[in-house]
Amino acid sequence: MTKRPINPADLAPPIGFQHGWLVESGEQRTLYLAGQCGYDAAGKVESPGDLVAQLDRALGNIGSILREAEMTFEDVVQLNFYVTSRDDYAHARKAIGKVWRQHCGKHFPGMAMFQIVSLLDPEARVEVQGIAAR
Repeated sequence: MTKRPINPADLAPPIGFQHGWLVESGEQRTLYLAGQCGYDAAGKVESPGDLVAQLDRALGNIGSILREAEMTFEDVVQLNFYVTSRDDYAHARKAIGKVWRQHCGKHFPGMAMFQIVSLLDPEARVEVQGIAAR
């Protein structure tokens, strides 16, 4: 079994974590995705206060990690969503569905959503974490 960090050059350099860990054993490849917020390449939250735009960026960041690991959203088997407002999510469901389809098409992994008090960055409204396997 081998393990290697996955840190795409187009994402902000991680400090104290890795964007992903790829674990390989024979033909089996499992990618553990660190939580992704709507961070730009400099590590700053894009679109403060805009849940949909931040989710779009977070999924884009996950897509970058998946590509670096030679995987796609079709390989994602689990996603956890952490939101600071369930109401904001409920009001934006249609727009969120559009963002989802742009990144993931009709692929729906196992998912869970948690409303939390806050995220580490006070500007962040959503964080997405998951696992991919091939």
